[in-house]
Amino acid sequence: MFTDATWLDVFLRGFLLSGIGLVYVVFLVRMIGLRSFSKMTNFDFVMTVASGSLLAGAAQATDWAGFAQAMIAMTGLFTAQLALSRWRKNSDWFEQLMQNDAVLLMRNGEFCEKAMKEERVAKSDVIAKLREANVLELSKVRAVVLETTGDVSVMHGDVLEDVIIENVRSVD
Repeated sequence: MFTDATWLDVFLRGFLLSGIGLVYVVFLVRMIGLRSFSKMTNFDFVMTVASGSLLAGAAQATDWAGFAQAMIAMTGLFTAQLALSRWRKNSDWFEQLMQNDAVLLMRNGEFCEKAMKEERVAKSDVIAKLREANVLELSKVRAVVLETTGDVSVMHGDVLEDVIIENVRSVD
């Protein structure tokens, strides 16, 4: 691809193609916006993983056609992410289709056993998140939410305003 010397060609391909690919990804993120690698939805997570995979493929390309295909695929991926995020923003129906609901795992110091079972979350996992949030008393926990991204949010204190958990699904 670059030279006839195999070891030099491998080195140059790995070094130069990964650099070019990385610069191209930065260019795409600048064009599309920071949302490209956010963790707001399932699709955003897939976007991040797929971009990394395509960048790795571009860095390992053995010919210019393979490299170009990876770059074109990245462009397609970023374009799809841009279009889908705009459709989600403009259409409640489309957002419901694309987005999982956040789920309440704990409310007012009580575990929501049915929700934990439905979402396959172990009690020990919730307790670990409580420790991470420096919770000292279960009675002070106002809510634990499994977010749409898979993250777990812990709200503790004296009061929880309803607006904070307005769009969170409660499994009774």
